[in-house]
Amino acid sequence: MTETAAPELDAQYRQLREECGLLDRSARGKLLVSGEEAAEYLQGQLTNDVERLEPGEGQYAALLDRKGHMQADMRILDLSGAPLPPIPGRKTTGADGHTIWLDTEPGPLPAVRRHLETYKIGRDVEVDDLTESLAILSLIGPRSAELAGAPPLPENAWQAVSVEGAECLAVGTALGIDLICDAAQAERPRGALAAAGAPPVGEQAAEILRLEAGIPRFGAEMDTTTMPAEAGIVERAVNFEKGCYIGQETVARLHYRGKPNRRLRGLRLSAPAPSGTPLTLDGKQVGSLGGSAISPAHGPIALAIVRREAEPGAELAVGEDGVTARVVDLPFG
Repeated sequence: MTETAAPELDAQYRQLREECGLLDRSARGKLLVSGEEAAEYLQGQLTNDVERLEPGEGQYAALLDRKGHMQADMRILDLSGAPLPPIPGRKTTGADGHTIWLDTEPGPLPAVRRHLETYKIGRDVEVDDLTESLAILSLIGPRSAELAGAPPLPENAWQAVSVEGAECLAVGTALGIDLICDAAQAERPRGALAAAGAPPVGEQAAEILRLEAGIPRFGAEMDTTTMPAEAGIVERAVNFEKGCYIGQETVARLHYRGKPNRRLRGLRLSAPAPSGTPLTLDGKQVGSLGGSAISPAHGPIALAIVRREAEPGAELAVGEDGVTARVVDLPFG
C-alpha cells in the first residue's frame, strides 16, 4: 500500500474493500416512464433491449444522438408491480402497462427528460421526474447484500426489501447494492446501516474503486462527443438484435465493419494530475485525462479515452509539468 493517500481516505478505502460503506447518491436523476406503450417507446429510443425486461430485471443503456454520440448513460429497471410512493398529480404509478425506471448522472437529466417528453407525443406514455422524492443509498463492499437484507443480486436485478421499517428496492451494482427509497424516510435506513457496519463514506473513496475497476462515468471520461465503442460499454449497453433506435446505424457500422479511433484505457501516473489535462504521445495530443485519484493500492491512477495509437505499454506526457502516464489494460491489477 502506498502512503500517498490521506489517512481518512485510506480508512474509507479499506472499509469499502474489506467491509462495506454507504454513499448517498440521491443527486442522480430519476425518471419513471409508465403506460401501455412505455416499453415499446423506450425500445425505439435507447440502445438496449427494453422490451425483453421482466419485473425484477434491469439493464444498462445509453441515449444517443443520430450520429451515435452519447447524450447520457443510464440504469433501466422494470419496476412493474414494485411498491412505489405516490406521484404528485398522478392517480396511478403506472399500474397499466409497464413501469420503467431510468436513473442518470445529474448533468444529462434535463436533456434526457426533454428528449423523452418531446418524442412521446401521441403515445400512451407518462414521464415523471422523481429526482427530489426518492433517495439512492449505495452500499459498496463485500458485505453490501448482507447489510441490505437481500441475497447477492446480479448487476441491475432488484427486489423489494425493508430496512428499519422503510420500504426499499435493493438493486445489484458492480460494487455492491443500491437501496432506492422514499427520500422522506431515507434517514431511517441510513442510520440503521451505519450502526450495522456501513458507515458513510465520501465520493472520493468510491471514485477510487470506480477507477480501479475501469468503469467509465458520464461527465468524467464520457461526454456528448463519445461513442459507446470508444468508452468500452458496447457489451453492457448495446443490443444488436433489437429493432431500430436513434443512432443505431452508426453504432452497428462501427461494430461490424470498423474499429473505434479512440478507446478507454487505464493510466498509471508518475504524479497526480487534474482531470482534463492534455495527454500527448510523440508531441501529438491523443486525449485528455478523465477521472483521476491516488489509489492506496496502485498510487496515482486515471482513466481516459485516448486515440488507438496510445496502446498499453505506451508512455504519455501529461500536461507540461513533466508528469508521465503509462497506458495499461483495465481493470487495474
